[in-house]
Amino acid sequence: MTAETTTEIAAAPTAVATAHPKAPSVHMRALITWLAIFPLVSIGMLLLGPIMEPWHPVLRALVLTAFVVPTAVYFVVPRLFAGHGALSRKAVGRSAQRAARKSA
Repeated sequence: MTAETTTEIAAAPTAVATAHPKAPSVHMRALITWLAIFPLVSIGMLLLGPIMEPWHPVLRALVLTAFVVPTAVYFVVPRLFAGHGALSRKAVGRSAQRAARKSA
């Protein structure tokens, strides 16, 4: 093999075309974020509520959100988006298979 042949083989495009799902809509992103925040706030209120009962409501909100927001942003929301992406990829793959069967 010559250097030219190797370059031609490396430059040849692959024939595999993968279907990519669209990015989630703003409504889906809001729903996923809410699905992350609501349980965290509920659990936080149950666990920290008795301890923080005598505190001023603003201080309670400050402490609760100091735990909830980082937990949601760094751990829960990315996992929920990954799950949504996996489901979307499956749906796109199934619809592509259906379309291929119809056209065949």
